[in-house]
Amino acid sequence: MLIVNTIRDNFEIVLEGLQKRNFPNAEAVLHQVLEIEKSRKETQAQRDSLQAESNSISKQIGLLMKEGRKVEAEKLKSRTLDIKESIKTLEESYDTYEEDLTQLLYTIPNIPHISVPKGKSAEDNEIVLQYGEIPILPEDKLPHWELIKKYDIIDFDLGVKITGAGFPVYKGRGARLQRALINFFLDEAMKAGYVEVQPPILVNEDSGYGTGQLPDKEGQMYEATMDKLYLIPTAEVPITNMYRDIILNELEFPIKNVGYTPCFRREAGSWGAHVRGLNRLHQFDKVEIVQISHPDQSYEALEEMSAYVQGLLKKLELPYRVLRLCGGDMGFTSALTYDMEVFSAAQERWLEVSSVSNFESYQANRLKLRFRGEDKKTQLAHTLNGSALALPRIVASILENNQTEEGIKMPKVLVPYLGFDII
Repeated sequence: MLIVNTIRDNFEIVLEGLQKRNFPNAEAVLHQVLEIEKSRKETQAQRDSLQAESNSISKQIGLLMKEGRKVEAEKLKSRTLDIKESIKTLEESYDTYEEDLTQLLYTIPNIPHISVPKGKSAEDNEIVLQYGEIPILPEDKLPHWELIKKYDIIDFDLGVKITGAGFPVYKGRGARLQRALINFFLDEAMKAGYVEVQPPILVNEDSGYGTGQLPDKEGQMYEATMDKLYLIPTAEVPITNMYRDIILNELEFPIKNVGYTPCFRREAGSWGAHVRGLNRLHQFDKVEIVQISHPDQSYEALEEMSAYVQGLLKKLELPYRVLRLCGGDMGFTSALTYDMEVFSAAQERWLEVSSVSNFESYQANRLKLRFRGEDKKTQLAHTLNGSALALPRIVASILENNQTEEGIKMPKVLVPYLGFDII
């Protein structure tokens, strides 16, 4: 979440950033933050003043008792009782202000980086670059939801029987393709210096608040209500929370982790061509990369992560483009996000397969993730994450773009993992 001092000291910059995001009533909300913070500090000052008076009186009482002046000491004792009651009331008020301030800050998104374009929707995103040739397929080309039936590699009807819509069953070479992609992505990440972790896929409320899924995306997550746990929407949540309440040493940067997990999202969209088949699911597999960075190096790390993801798409022989998301299309916690989209030749549309984001200190402030520099002072770290990669639309594009009369040719880089070169 945002830091109150940042709001106070850079009010106009913060306001302009929230307006770029089309955040409603931005100015009024920021003034409300400062008003609550002012009341909190005034209450704290009153409490500290009374506590100092109480400590002074206690010393006076001790001296009076030593001198045998019990009557005077008893008078002062009655004053200390009054002070204790006042302090108790002030502490209750302080706690209320503290809670109100925290809950209000939770509702305010991150401030966009200066390079983020203005805009209200995906239509306003900026195309940074495009790579690769768009495949030319025959007129009788099939979308992936028909190809998977033709070759019997993914079964949506069976998933509906077992669970419900949006939970496909991968079979035979379809299952092997999933496993091959996961292993390929993990191996490539480790070659790039990422340390593999296998985190839990259920997280508690503190973890959800730490990375910003709560309260913003509570309705999008599956919840185990009895235990108040949530199925993760992405490995970003448990991996980043590994560093919650931690003070790092500056020399440890950059910290690079990678993890494979299944991911779960309740709100997967309505039925239609744009969400058919693998285009949008309630459960899907994804390999996630996470970095914890020094603030001075986080944007260099973001460019490095973007280039890394692009490298994966090149190795998979998929045409792609990179978008810089506009203020109205960015995630709640992000300061700058690049989306990578691959071209699906049968659907004749671009499909998002990765988002790479720099959150600056927004998540770190919630996580209390700090580091100590050479001056021994602590400050907030920067956090970044990216999909490297989400499998469903990668699979959809591989199937569609590589279909031939003989079958579906597999990217050369996957053949050693698959044990076959065509479906």
